[in-house]
Amino acid sequence: MAGVSDLAFRLLARECGADLTITEFTAAAGLTRRDAKSWHKLSSDPRESPFIPQIFGGVAEEMVHCTEMLAEVADVIDLNFGCPAPKVTRNCAGAALMGHPDELIEMVERCIAVSEVPITVKMRLGTGNGPETVLELASRLEGLGVARLCIHGRTLRQRYSGVADWDFIRRVVEAVDIPVIANGDIVDARSATACIEATGAAGLMIGRAAIGRPTIFHQIKSELGWPVSAPPWAAENNGAGEAPAQVATEVGANRADTQKGEISEAKARSWAWSRYIELDDELNGDRPNRNRKRHAFAFTKGLPGGKALRTTLHQEPTPESLAERVKNFLENPPHEIGDDSGN
Repeated sequence: MAGVSDLAFRLLARECGADLTITEFTAAAGLTRRDAKSWHKLSSDPRESPFIPQIFGGVAEEMVHCTEMLAEVADVIDLNFGCPAPKVTRNCAGAALMGHPDELIEMVERCIAVSEVPITVKMRLGTGNGPETVLELASRLEGLGVARLCIHGRTLRQRYSGVADWDFIRRVVEAVDIPVIANGDIVDARSATACIEATGAAGLMIGRAAIGRPTIFHQIKSELGWPVSAPPWAAENNGAGEAPAQVATEVGANRADTQKGEISEAKARSWAWSRYIELDDELNGDRPNRNRKRHAFAFTKGLPGGKALRTTLHQEPTPESLAERVKNFLENPPHEIGDDSGN
């Protein structure tokens, strides 16, 4: 979630129903050099509790030093051994370390030794080259005292292709007694239910599916009947997209329901976008947030007319004008059913 889960977006996700949020993963090398940009990624706020920074690195000394520094401010520290990005794995960091189990275990053991707060670990199934190492690593990490595991159901080699292997995650759940969080291909209430049933996991982590749609947390909880407060965007949905009073056929009813849901989704995103901008302005002030444009693109995806809008967003001269363009689009969604084609 690099470039996505900045502090404003994390606070927004919490307001939208997420129980916990984790920072965008940050290189231990930059943090130990006290690089200002790296530390800005780990900015927090009293409204974000617990505060869980996530770090990665291929040099044990840097990871240990970084853990020592973060233990003074964090409630939990998450170590990332799941990132498949080539710029990370070429330095034997992220998911690449799953191909070197002994090195990974030594790194985690040393981090735990210097930390006064719980250490958690995110992993994949393995590298995809040879036997997968996640079961061996999970048991060894539990023995070290890792508080929680999060498992993405793909290998390094797969990156984000194919289907997440929830059955393999279940094997991890059955192999350890510490909580295991399932990650991968959870996009709505139906897939959330299926994942819990398939894995027996203690919880779910949602990443890519929340990009541009942080309302997913509330929507899943409400559809599954889990405890959740009224959505903060509810007032904006009142009366939006009312279905016709009389519908002649079942097909017509389905179309009306689809249109209502589509407009309701746009209204929820409209609230979320406006709230993100409010939080971003509050937290960053005059400091430009490079993530704002990325979020602008994400918030318009999947909506009719979104593609046409995105082709022009690069032309916006200021962050303020960019925010206003997206706000106007989301507040006045096209009423014709269609794909994200700009037509």
